[in-house]
Amino acid sequence: MRRLTKMNPRDNVAVALRPITAGEELQVNEESVRALQDIPQGHKIALTAIPAGSSVTKYGYPIGHAVTAIAPGEWVHTHNIRTNLAGEEQYVYQPNLHPVIYPKRSLTFQGYRRANGKTGIRNDLYIVPTVGCVNGIAEQMIRAFKAEHPDLGPFDNITVLTHPYGCSQLGEDHLMTRSILADAVLHPNAGGVLVFGLGCENNVVSEFRERLGHYDEQRVKFLVAQEVEDELEAGLALLEELVEAARNDRREPVPLSELNVGLKCGGSDGFSGITANPLLGAFSDFLISQGGSTILTEVPEMFGAEQMLMARAESPEVFEQIVALINDFKQYFLSYGEPVYENPSPGNKAGGISTLEDKSLGCTQKAGTAPVVDVLKYGEKLRKKGLSLLQAPGNDLVASSALAAADCQLVLFTTGRGTPFGSFVPTVKVATNNELFAKKKHWMDFNAGILLDTPMEEVLEQFIQYVIAVASGQPTRNEQNEVRELAIFKTGVTL
Repeated sequence: MRRLTKMNPRDNVAVALRPITAGEELQVNEESVRALQDIPQGHKIALTAIPAGSSVTKYGYPIGHAVTAIAPGEWVHTHNIRTNLAGEEQYVYQPNLHPVIYPKRSLTFQGYRRANGKTGIRNDLYIVPTVGCVNGIAEQMIRAFKAEHPDLGPFDNITVLTHPYGCSQLGEDHLMTRSILADAVLHPNAGGVLVFGLGCENNVVSEFRERLGHYDEQRVKFLVAQEVEDELEAGLALLEELVEAARNDRREPVPLSELNVGLKCGGSDGFSGITANPLLGAFSDFLISQGGSTILTEVPEMFGAEQMLMARAESPEVFEQIVALINDFKQYFLSYGEPVYENPSPGNKAGGISTLEDKSLGCTQKAGTAPVVDVLKYGEKLRKKGLSLLQAPGNDLVASSALAAADCQLVLFTTGRGTPFGSFVPTVKVATNNELFAKKKHWMDFNAGILLDTPMEEVLEQFIQYVIAVASGQPTRNEQNEVRELAIFKTGVTL
């Protein structure tokens, strides 16, 4: 296996593909360098002398500046590099669109056609509490339902979308909770939904029902615990009605153009920008070439790479939306007196990521090369085919839930550190390195570490077929482990 990789000809650092021992003579492309010290796997080594104050370049862009002079062969990390980011930026629309277009193929997946024209990849049963007070009773309903239907009847999964909110919230905070819960009720993966309220919460069921607008009355039922004598018995009766409504649901061939995929990463390491994120970027370009859609979120992890995304805006209007997306999130940080560039995490640093630019330039590779066609606010659903950006934080559970709420039928999640979590839609965990995949097979779904030895076109084809299998019903690890979660973005006061 290669020892080093250089991401761009302009780079003055390379990434160690395995642990490097001091004194080793290393070759990358036509350059050679001798390691001056031990360098961990996934970390950076200087290929040339980097004077103090000058840029450290990776992916062809500065990822920070040297705080001391760095010699060729020296380890480059948080001890000798600092971010270049500070304050707000001024942006100018300078389009730079060079999308990779893949040939159109007649590929399909086996999905569920819904009455409103949307397509689900699961026939799931959701219990959606309007307030956290009824979470426990909803869990009792699940247990009683499974006792009567051990095979889950016509459903693939049954999930209570537990959360602590729905009361003691004001203003935008309350509206965001209501919006995300409504998005879940109307999700195309839902074959049946029981909306379950207490009766005295802010998120009162009658108003929530109005917020839903048009919905399938056979597939969405409502229960208010304080209005019935035995809420468990009443809930189980409504679940039985949903079973009957879904009894004849069947999968059928659906064009790949009907697939909406969320792009997310967490626990990134030095391999994220080399293997898993470029794989998702290639898949995003492929899916969009087939007429499908992808959504990129994690706004704080766009900081430092946002101008690359702005240059891919398909119009001046979309450019202005991206500028607002970035600046509004910076103001969110500042409004709480927090530093805008407080990133990366300790786990990221242990994996070889030194600055936010280092992290962001790797993260945004998940979005491939396609034009940005739309920008969605938190809680909004997908409107256009192609690549959209979504307002949400970097937090894994919150961002993945926002992607699901936006009508992504599945989320592709890259990680170099590993995580057992899953959103309430299938969450495909893609390992950045071979070691993680071998160690955590019960967490991970796909190994992108093979890209170190296998051409991208071969791995991409494997990944395409894997995603089609998942969309057609093959369970992901989070589904097998029954880890399906909802997390809502909290802002403002709690009463």
